Amino acid sequence: MIFYFTGTGNSLYAAKTLDNNLISIPQIMNSENLVFEDDKIGIVCPIYGHEMPEMVKEFIRKSELHTDYLYIILTYGNRHASAVELAKKTIEASGKKADYIATLLTVDNFLPGFDMAEQMKIDKKVDGQLASIKADIDAGRHSIEKVTLMDRAAHEGYMKLVKHQPETVWADFEFTDACIGCGICAKVCPAGCIHVENQKAARTGENCQACYACIQACPKNAIKMKELFGFAEKNPDVRYRNEHIQLSEIVAANNQNAE
Repeated sequence: MIFYFTGTGNSLYAAKTLDNNLISIPQIMNSENLVFEDDKIGIVCPIYGHEMPEMVKEFIRKSELHTDYLYIILTYGNRHASAVELAKKTIEASGKKADYIATLLTVDNFLPGFDMAEQMKIDKKVDGQLASIKADIDAGRHSIEKVTLMDRAAHEGYMKLVKHQPETVWADFEFTDACIGCGICAKVCPAGCIHVENQKAARTGENCQACYACIQACPKNAIKMKELFGFAEKNPDVRYRNEHIQLSEIVAANNQNAE
C-alpha cells in the first residue's frame, strides 16, 4: 500500500513502479476515517524547499498507519539537502517510525530555477534508482539515507533566503489572457484552490501546495510564474509532465471537484 502526492507525475510514476495498491493523499484528506493497515506501507511524494508538501505532513499527522514496515520515498530534481532528516522528524513527531527513507532523483519541475526542455534531456537513471529502491523494500531493508554536513548547510542557506518571505512566495503566478477556461488547471489542483469563473480560471490560493501542477498542465500555457527573488522563468514556453504518466492520471489523483 502506497500513499502518494504528485504534481507532474514523477512521484506517481515512482509509486506505480513500487506497488499496485495506490492511494492518492489529496483524495482522502477529507475522509473521517484515516486508519489503514498493511504489511508494508509507503509514502511517496516530492519535496518542496527540501520538505514534504504541507498536505502530506498533515496526512502523516492525522492518519493511523498500522504496519510492520513504513517507508518514505522523496522525489527531487536537483538538491535534496536535509529532506531525509526533515521527513524523519515529521514522522516521529506524529508518533510513527520510518523503517526506510530514500530519495529519488528525477526531473526538476521548479520553473524559476530550471528549463524544462533542458531537464527532459538529462538521463537521471530513474528506473535504475527505482529498481534499487524496490529491491530494498521487497527485502524489508531497514535504512535511513544519510544526510551530510553539506546537505544541512544547503538547507540552512535556503532557510536564510526565505526567512522573511511569506509562505506563498513559491506560488506567485498569474493567469494570462491566453486562458480559455478549459478547467484543466482546476482538475489537477490537489488543494482545490482553482475554479473557472466567467469562462476564465480564477484562484483563491488557499492551501496552495506550490506543486505547479496547474502551470505545467495548462494546454494553452496560460499560467505564468512571476519573478522570484529577481529571477524569471528559465523557459516560459516549455512545460513538463512525466512521460510515463497521462494527464488523466493526475486529474484522477488530484481533482477536488469531481462529481
